[in-house]
Amino acid sequence: MKTQYIKSLLVVAVATFTFSCGEDFLEETPTQYVSISDVGETGEIYPGILAGTLSGLFNSMYTTGTGGTTDHADFGQKGNDIYSDFLSGDLALTANGYNRYSSFAPLLVTVDNTYTRANYSAWRYYYRIIGSANKIIDALGGNDATITDSNKTTMGQAKAMRAYAYFYLTQLYIPEYTPTSKVLPLYINTDGDALEQSETQVVYAQMIDDLEQAATLLEGYSRAELFEVNEDVANTLLAYVYGSMDTNATDILARDLAEKVIANSGLPITTKAETIGGFNSVETPSWLWGADITTDTGLDLISWWGQMDIYTYSYQWAGDKKAIDQGLYDQIKDTDQRKIQFATQADIDDEVNQLQDSDILIPFKKFYNAARVRGGQRVIEDDYIYMRIDELYMLSAEMNAKIGAEEDAKTRLKQILAERFDSAADYAYVDTLTGQALIDEIYLQTRIEFFAEGKSLLALKRNKANVVRGTNHLYLAGEVIPYNDDRLTLEIPLLEVQNNPFIN
Repeated sequence: MKTQYIKSLLVVAVATFTFSCGEDFLEETPTQYVSISDVGETGEIYPGILAGTLSGLFNSMYTTGTGGTTDHADFGQKGNDIYSDFLSGDLALTANGYNRYSSFAPLLVTVDNTYTRANYSAWRYYYRIIGSANKIIDALGGNDATITDSNKTTMGQAKAMRAYAYFYLTQLYIPEYTPTSKVLPLYINTDGDALEQSETQVVYAQMIDDLEQAATLLEGYSRAELFEVNEDVANTLLAYVYGSMDTNATDILARDLAEKVIANSGLPITTKAETIGGFNSVETPSWLWGADITTDTGLDLISWWGQMDIYTYSYQWAGDKKAIDQGLYDQIKDTDQRKIQFATQADIDDEVNQLQDSDILIPFKKFYNAARVRGGQRVIEDDYIYMRIDELYMLSAEMNAKIGAEEDAKTRLKQILAERFDSAADYAYVDTLTGQALIDEIYLQTRIEFFAEGKSLLALKRNKANVVRGTNHLYLAGEVIPYNDDRLTLEIPLLEVQNNPFIN
């Protein structure tokens, strides 16, 4: 009888941690079904209860509506990746048949906190992750709990996920790293009381502490699924945190962590063939973190694939077209394998591809369903990518260039470019670059390499660059926007302001 009760409790806990919601501040998952003490006590009897709640947390990264809306752009991390890529300017809305991004692409949402699109959904999503992580951490004894072999993996992953959520909140809601600015409330337990906004340096200190602990706790952990966090994922997140702080000391720490992940993971660089292979499978050797999407996952038109792939029955196929910024595309060398990723006029004229005039410069050979039937994939089976090892090569190159280790920077950059060009002569120019020119080239190659993978805004902020919208944007074409412009930062949503008395 007890076994059956615990199994039932596991199901309820997963559902509660992942999907339940109210209208309170943060809208954390409520505990009316399973209390923290319940989870902790049953966890001692049946450790699978905590594993189940952790699995539910990871599932929320690709579940629709986890931002608390029914909007067709609300589907977890990859939905927020699209928002951030629009903010970076590298992703251009070029046709607007269904108006899914008609208020976001012109940057109206980002200066008006009454919009639930993005402002509310991203805030709700990341604080939901934080709330679930805090529940797991408290169930294991709290932030300062004694760590044992039986709980260290769960604790490590929960702390890493809490830091992951805070990191993306800093990138989306804070214009730049200013240590004493106050934007984000810092919740590290399940007390449930509204908190005032913490200084950004305090939020960063918590992220660093969480990720350092996570990396230690997860050392040697061999995960069963790519959606789980392991030591390398934790260290990659920590490298991004340090890289966003923009000091010589933190740049060195970011570089060292990137190098550690490269050495420790043993993952190969994405090959030339894989750059036009669809980016649709967790079996790709270079993927560091991702989700195996199956028909059981239940995704359809409300999904990242629905928004980005013309071979999926959804918006990219039907009329909300998203392409690479014309100016960025023009900077890709003709001999670069990555230029093949995008639809040209020749592709459109080729009847085999079934492309239309409005498909110009969409990434139809970077991201695609393997069947390549226009509008053909109805239930999503293609996987989600969150990280790949190439990011660490480029991050190491960037950090090395910024601290003056230019030869090391060039070495890492050329290792990527060697898999993008047939001839070394095509990237020999890298050897002549120094100073800001080298930093700028690494930034450019980062934008090209990770187009539409949710990394461009992070790079924009690290490099304090300007967005220059190309001619193919429906909105604000030709406009130059600084990285710290208010329009490139989400607003704390009105509902949070109304429900948290400490936020003005």
